[in-house]
Amino acid sequence: MAASETVLRLPLGSLFSSCHLPSFSLNSSPLLSFKPSSSRKRRGLRCTNTLARGDTFQSPDCVSKGKKLQSTRCRCQRNDVEEDIRSNLLPTDGLKSDLDEMPLPVNGNLSSNGSTQSAGTNSIEDEAWDLLRQSIVYYCGSPIGTIAANDPNSTSVLNYDQVFIRDFIPSGIAFLLKGEYDIVRNFILYTLQLQSWEKTMDCHSPGQGLMPASFKVKTVPLDGDDSMTEEVLDPDFGEAAIGRVAPVDSGLWWIILLRAYGKCTGDVSVQERVDVQTGIKMILKLCLADGFDMFPTLLVTDGSCMIDRRMGIHGHPLEIQALFYSALVCAREMLTPEDGSDDLIRALNNRLVALSFHIREYYWLDMKKINEIYRYQTEEYSYNAVNKFNIYPDQIPSWLVDFMPNRGGYLIGNLQPAHMDFRFFSLGNLWSIVSSLATNDQSHAILDFVEAKWAELVADMPFKICYPAMEGEEWRIITGSDPKNTPWSYHNGGSWPTLLWQLTVASIKMGRPEIAEKAVELAERRIAIDKWPEYYDTKRARFIGKQARLYQTWSIAGYLVAKLLLANPSAAKFLTSEEDSDLRNAFSCMISANPRRTRGRKKTQQPFIV
Repeated sequence: MAASETVLRLPLGSLFSSCHLPSFSLNSSPLLSFKPSSSRKRRGLRCTNTLARGDTFQSPDCVSKGKKLQSTRCRCQRNDVEEDIRSNLLPTDGLKSDLDEMPLPVNGNLSSNGSTQSAGTNSIEDEAWDLLRQSIVYYCGSPIGTIAANDPNSTSVLNYDQVFIRDFIPSGIAFLLKGEYDIVRNFILYTLQLQSWEKTMDCHSPGQGLMPASFKVKTVPLDGDDSMTEEVLDPDFGEAAIGRVAPVDSGLWWIILLRAYGKCTGDVSVQERVDVQTGIKMILKLCLADGFDMFPTLLVTDGSCMIDRRMGIHGHPLEIQALFYSALVCAREMLTPEDGSDDLIRALNNRLVALSFHIREYYWLDMKKINEIYRYQTEEYSYNAVNKFNIYPDQIPSWLVDFMPNRGGYLIGNLQPAHMDFRFFSLGNLWSIVSSLATNDQSHAILDFVEAKWAELVADMPFKICYPAMEGEEWRIITGSDPKNTPWSYHNGGSWPTLLWQLTVASIKMGRPEIAEKAVELAERRIAIDKWPEYYDTKRARFIGKQARLYQTWSIAGYLVAKLLLANPSAAKFLTSEEDSDLRNAFSCMISANPRRTRGRKKTQQPFIV
């Protein structure tokens, strides 16, 4: 039977009540076993209770008798779920010490006081929290994520009713900062079980360890009985997405959120679980696998990250490299020492050194570097070539000559043989600051650049996803005349309010919160009035995007995270990473031996492997 015809049955776990996820052993591969469905072709996690090996039953509250329900939430042993949360309080050294205040699902919504909030709001933040809680998705009576958008007036749902991994990150962080931990814990563990699902596209399966782009809770007829229904989690690994591109960033964001959960709550029991440790290793092995590429950067296809349509970012886009570096740092922090993991940790450390050197040296751009590129010699052969990637000086675009300020700089969008993408990509630069992929001086220079180019990058609504937009013949060739990515719209220079939270974390880390405060104040003038759009159009972000969804969840969550962090800047520490001394020393050794600094090759003893 094909992979799409299998159904995953969850055994009863010790850490969760009957509908919660269990711990798994490493005795089998993949992590979970699959049991074929006897009747209908269906895939996804099923809400079932297992009493003993081979004996399963459906809880009466897990199914609905008679006709299909339009919306069903499985309520398996609801009282046991609440007792489990109360009896397994998290450690008190997190950001919130008293979890008795933790809200539980009430009438379909979470609220800060344990009851449904009134429809009226007293402020933009109150409205945002109401909307965020209304977007919560439940599985087996437990909150497991938030849908992408929840516009009640929209007649075209498409896939905006699904829980996207990357979209949930700001939602999860907002809940962590608010002290509402269970939704994040459930999200981490349920998506982990979807990781090992068999997925195909035209009979081809990608590498093991891939995380889905999104998943959806579906109510379907029970096997062999159309009069009863059950809930299943149906993941999408890109086989149903526009362009059929698998998500590279989902697994990287999952590791980052896992580390944030442990840091914020003080509860490391989740990351120490056997199945979670295995999930981390599967992602690392997929990313660290040997290939044909000579570069330490991660090679990906176009549309494999936040910019999920054709935009000319295939190859080694900065956003993926920043998330990759951050995930490696977070994973190294969480991996438990055990037999057989030495090789993986060694490969991780070596990649961190090589990746940081590569990005800091070859992606960095300021006035000094532009002058250097302008005088590049080409067709250089040998190990000590300065122009290693054979970049032709004529590639320097005319817009960059006047755009680059005398003070400040940034990391370019992409680097490949004979090609530099000089565009400024916001998420990659901001997360390079957060993860310490950029040096301290480079991080301050990036923020200097943002301040110097405030009118272009922030304008009337933060924040440009990239700058500048592609226009004319370049736009037609690179995007394929994409009608959604018209100049200064969507991914092509559009403005995305969700980027507020990354700007806030980066600004706080560098001790410059006033930058984020100014951006948040600007967003507050319009974002609620405009009904929380997905993105804005035009150079100054004056118009709501033509095809932008309203009540976009990550626009709402991004604003809330920014406000919460500005109110409590110390909380940003559980999202940031500091460069360790060993990595800094290794980087210094590579800098001194770099032929760009000196033409002669020096024999240096390096205490690391690259």
